[in-house]
Amino acid sequence: MNKQEERAAFMLTKSSTELVRQRNSVLVLSVLRRHGQLAHTEISDFTGLSSATISAITTELERAQIIEKSEQQAASGRGRPRVLLRQRRDCGYLIVVIISSDAVQYSLVDYAGKLIDRFSEERSHDPSGAARFVEGVRAGLSRILDRSKISQEKVLLISISSKGLVNSTEPVLLWSPIFGSDQIDFESALRPQWQAKVILDNETLLVAAALGAREEIAKGADFRSLAALSLGHSIGLGIVRRGNQTGQEISAPNFGHMLHMANGGLCRCGTRGCIEAYAGFYAILRSAFEVPLDTIPAKFVPVAELDKIAARARQGHRTSAFAFRQAGLALGNGLSRMLSLTERMPIAITGPGTRYYDLLRQGIEEGLGQSHVVRMEGMPEIRVVADEPILVFEGHLNRALSVIDQDIVITGVQGGE
Repeated sequence: MNKQEERAAFMLTKSSTELVRQRNSVLVLSVLRRHGQLAHTEISDFTGLSSATISAITTELERAQIIEKSEQQAASGRGRPRVLLRQRRDCGYLIVVIISSDAVQYSLVDYAGKLIDRFSEERSHDPSGAARFVEGVRAGLSRILDRSKISQEKVLLISISSKGLVNSTEPVLLWSPIFGSDQIDFESALRPQWQAKVILDNETLLVAAALGAREEIAKGADFRSLAALSLGHSIGLGIVRRGNQTGQEISAPNFGHMLHMANGGLCRCGTRGCIEAYAGFYAILRSAFEVPLDTIPAKFVPVAELDKIAARARQGHRTSAFAFRQAGLALGNGLSRMLSLTERMPIAITGPGTRYYDLLRQGIEEGLGQSHVVRMEGMPEIRVVADEPILVFEGHLNRALSVIDQDIVITGVQGGE
């Protein structure tokens, strides 16, 4: 082997060693995320790494001011206090932006995952569309920092979510029920004012991720898969499955705009016959008042209006009850196709539409019952999970803080092996 080959082999070995160090450092941080502050031996137990490796990693992470030590006195008050390791709250900050049909919520979170500040702003239905909206987002981001007196340089990541279709690799909103085909490239829109990393996720994907994390904690190795169906102004679906060593596999297929009925009702996406055109809030409103199916859908329907229709349905008004049953049937048919293409799995129903589940249930079960997989294997478990806003926020934290951990390790730490 000549000198050039020796140098190449040395650099390859060094690179491989560094990758192992980075991977182990991220593993330590992920364990602290999941279990809270831990003692040195507990980190070793949870990660399976040797005591020497944990010592080297935590020393480097502490030196880089990413984690810190704290002491916990024994309950008896005797003996030496336990030394615990935890994230430094001021290591950096995360801003979470949740875009919904009628509002935009801004949350400021520290590196330990603690909520510092939060406010919501009503979203104006301005005809100028995406351009005006982006100006509002810039102002909202500046406002939440001004309120907390935190400098922009300390913000490591901005995590944004919306209903609709998002680019899988870039923070670009491709289509949404709010802006239609007006695409928004959030990274370009926030540069050069903001240097923080920007990520964008489908809202229902984050709901599925949060539910999957909860299920895996509760069931451990028994967890296989779960679907989250979000009901509201629009219809969303997220699917989470147990993955390999890289973690869970999460996806958000374009469920609301799957075909339910050829040449059917007009959908907000501009096509006809989508599931959402029969099951979204605007679809239930249209059906309850027997409005022609080719009527241009309302972009936003207040929940109070759906409450009135639901009250009439529960009082025996046949047309109102039929509107909810038809919505349930469209949902059930769509879910039956999803199960046929994947596997039988529990279904969690979330979103503001859960308040009408008693009216939707018969149609959902009827639609599911038409599936061969359901007839063969039985009705899947269906549960109602009403706290969707909490799930969306949990999903943001799980994803965004994991991204921050990886970026910090890659850019700022030379971990121990």
